[in-house]
Parts: sequence; structure tokens; C-alpha cells
Amino acid sequence: MTIQLPDFTGGMRTYEPRTEPLALTPGAPFTSRTVYSAAHVVADPYADATPDSPAAVDWDATLAFRRHLWSHGLGVAEAMDTAQRGMGLDWAGAAELIRRSAAEAKAVGGLIACGAGTDQLTGPASLAEVRAAYEEQLALVEECGARAILMASRALAAAASGPEDYLEVYGHLLRQATEPVVLHWLGPMFDPALEGYWGSSDLDTATDTFLEVIAAHPDKVDGIKVSLLDAQREIDIRRRLPQGVRCYTGDDFNYPELIAGDEQGFSHALLGIFDPLGPLAAEAVRVLDTGNVSGFRELLDPTVELSRHLFQTPTRFYKTGVVFLAWLAGHQSHFTMVGGLQSARSLPHFARAYELADGLGLFPDPKLAEERMKNLLALYGVAQ
Repeated sequence: MTIQLPDFTGGMRTYEPRTEPLALTPGAPFTSRTVYSAAHVVADPYADATPDSPAAVDWDATLAFRRHLWSHGLGVAEAMDTAQRGMGLDWAGAAELIRRSAAEAKAVGGLIACGAGTDQLTGPASLAEVRAAYEEQLALVEECGARAILMASRALAAAASGPEDYLEVYGHLLRQATEPVVLHWLGPMFDPALEGYWGSSDLDTATDTFLEVIAAHPDKVDGIKVSLLDAQREIDIRRRLPQGVRCYTGDDFNYPELIAGDEQGFSHALLGIFDPLGPLAAEAVRVLDTGNVSGFRELLDPTVELSRHLFQTPTRFYKTGVVFLAWLAGHQSHFTMVGGLQSARSLPHFARAYELADGLGLFPDPKLAEERMKNLLALYGVAQ
């Protein structure tokens, strides 16, 4: 059985899907790395919603996907950019997501960390208003019993006049945090509004400010998530961290080598690509737990082509590919996204994502994935 897929030249190519998925089953907890998957939200396809209206979430399907990740030993990084924070999911929706997921994590014994930002601010804000917005979200995350991830703030990027404002705001937040937090540096390739974060567009200068924040409060920083798609810079930052502060890679282009590490250390992981790769990524980490670095790389290196495809420019639309693959894999019954973001990638992009994911054996039911891909093609007028 074959399927006709559109390519990037306007032509068609013939692809023969797999007939069997990879045999991946839940296993023991990880011992060598702490690994989070930044999880997507499932939209309610029956809601009368528009791109401008509040997000309509299918809570049952959304929480079921988190249980899927926990069952394989992965932690869930909740209400992050993968969950469309600032791209369809507003603060009210994110707050409800945090409450529900934190309660579910407690019920099943799952690891969870949740994003705290400032996205309740919808217009220009002062530094005092930015601090207050962060405080509100940090308090909610802590009340729910989850670890907080202090997300990069568009409002702070707009209000700050230089590095000293970042030092003041983050220092204030870290002093009042009841438990160590994760600091998130999200690059402008993920969100153009974050250009010049930490007070400078010069990455060396920005890195110094970022590390200054951590050095002043090492007991309040569990770790950092670096999402700059620059492996060497992450390694350099990792080597400059205070003892006990983890580096969680957010590099969806270079994660195998960063997690594997080198003679001077390694990165843990907090990755959007581990949403579609969950079971395979978990299997790879368990191999790494045995000390088998080459076996880990053999499993994870072939996934990089898919990840680079999903995260290609404009990178912020990677969520569309993540949800598309969740639909093909049977984790949700439809390909609809909050904010209508399912329209953010092209049909050739979807076709290549299907081909790469199928080649990796990511679909538990390859036949279902093939049928759904054909349904999408038919919707676009592609006959088989």
C-alpha cells in the first residue's frame, strides 16, 4: 500500500508507509537525567470559537496526553510555549491548565513544572506591573504544588531599559520564591518579541547578565532552560553554572549531543520535541542510564531530522506540527488547534512530517496514521 504525498516543488511522490510501529513500552524511572516534555493542549473542536476568542480546551484529551507522557517516565512542563502560551492560550486558560495538570500529576505521581509569566498584561506595562504579574502567576504555580518555570516575558522585554532592570525584577522574584525555580531563556526565533532579552542583543553581554542573576541566588535556581538553538553557547553557559544548578536543554536542533554531554558535564532536558517523541525519547534515556552513550545516540540521533523540520523557520509555528503528529498518532480525534493555528504550516510541510515520523515508527497504529493523512490530503483536493 502506498500514499501519494505532495513535495516542496509542487509535484507528487510515492511513499510506502510502515506496517509496524516501534515496540516501546513504559519502563523504570530515569536515573541519569531529569527530562521534561513541554506538552501541547488539545482544542475543543466543537466549540464556537474564533482566533480572537478565549481558548476552548478539550480537558479530557489534554490530561490524557499528559498521562501518556507520565506513563513513560517523562516529566510534564506545563503551560509553556508548546501549549500555545501567547499564541492562542491566554492566562485564564493557562491558569486552569496548571490547576488541572498539577492535580492530575499529584494523583498519578507524575513530575510536573509549570510556566509562570506575565501574559495577563495585554498592553504597555511598567516594571512594577511586570513584577506584580509574575508574582500572581508564581503564586498560583506554588499553590498548586508544582515547580515554577519563570518564563521569558514580552512585557519585561518591552519595559526594561537595560540589564539592571532584569537583575532587579528577577532578583525580586527569586527572593520570594518558596522553592527553587527554573529560569527560561527563550530566543527570538521562538518569539520575536523577546529580541534583546536580558538587556542586550549581544548574546555574550546577555549571557553575562543571565549568569549574574543565577550567581546572586543559586539556592533559588533549580536550573535553567536554554532555548537559543546554539549548542556551543549552551555548553559554555552550562560550564559556568554554580554547583547544583541544572541546565535543561531547550535546543530542539542539537538535543542528543547536549543530553549525552561531554567530559565536563551534560544537559538535562525540557523540550517541545519530546511531545511527539515521548516514548522513543524515554527509551533512549533509559539506555543512557546504563552508561551506553552510543546506544542512546543511535536511538535519538535519527529523530533530529524530524525535529529540525518541525522547528524550521518561522520556528514559533512548530506547535502546529506537534499537534498534527499527535492527531496522526491517535492521541486526539481531530486536527484542530486553539487560535486556529492548524493553518500555520503548508500541506508539503505536513506531508514531510508524516513521512519522517512514520519512518521513525512513532505512530502506534501506522494504518490509522495513513488513513488520517489521506483524509487531510483529500481535504486539500489531493486524490489517491
